[in-house]
Amino acid sequence: MIRAVFFDLDGTLVRYRGAPFESSWGALGAAAGVGVQWDELLARYRGRVEEYADWVRKNAALLQGLPFSRVEAALFPPPYAPGSRAAIAELKRAGHLLGIVSSGVNIVADRVREELGLAFAVANELQIADGRFAGEAMVRVGLADKRAAVEREARRWGLALEEVAFVGDHLNDVPVFGAVGYAIAYAPKEPEVAAAAHAVVHHFRPIPELVRAAS
Repeated sequence: MIRAVFFDLDGTLVRYRGAPFESSWGALGAAAGVGVQWDELLARYRGRVEEYADWVRKNAALLQGLPFSRVEAALFPPPYAPGSRAAIAELKRAGHLLGIVSSGVNIVADRVREELGLAFAVANELQIADGRFAGEAMVRVGLADKRAAVEREARRWGLALEEVAFVGDHLNDVPVFGAVGYAIAYAPKEPEVAAAAHAVVHHFRPIPELVRAAS
């Protein structure tokens, strides 16, 4: 029985066109005017998943002192994936617990949680004080640690992993796919993501029916 559906954020629920991996991180760096340094950091740390927390902290430091208002218009409204609002509404009517587990940025994840009426959102936190970025961050979901984050959220809500469906698009979602009861690859970025999933979709429309069938 699938009782909950957890979603990845970047490239799944939201898709920032033109940003690396369609991510909130990439969109944030460009909007803040530090895109060149942002890209340099991404190139330097690419493939070094064990140093992900250091990458997040260096990105946060680039933002120090910048007003949040500088990036707000570029990030919001979130660019939702096709059919996501209708699919979320249908899943909610069916009584499923819905939430986000993402290595993206909490600024976007929290807005999506609020707008879509999700139960929770867990993402990496950028500190903001008095309307400005403080230059500090807290890693809640490491790039290689998403499975552990999903396990924590399942326990928090009294769920077995077999009762959770997960929707994701990237390689760091593959370990989660192997742990949950039902795995859906949405617009997968790599063939390995599609191969690890129970189902592959390119629109959110089929997701409620897939979850019903898996239940």
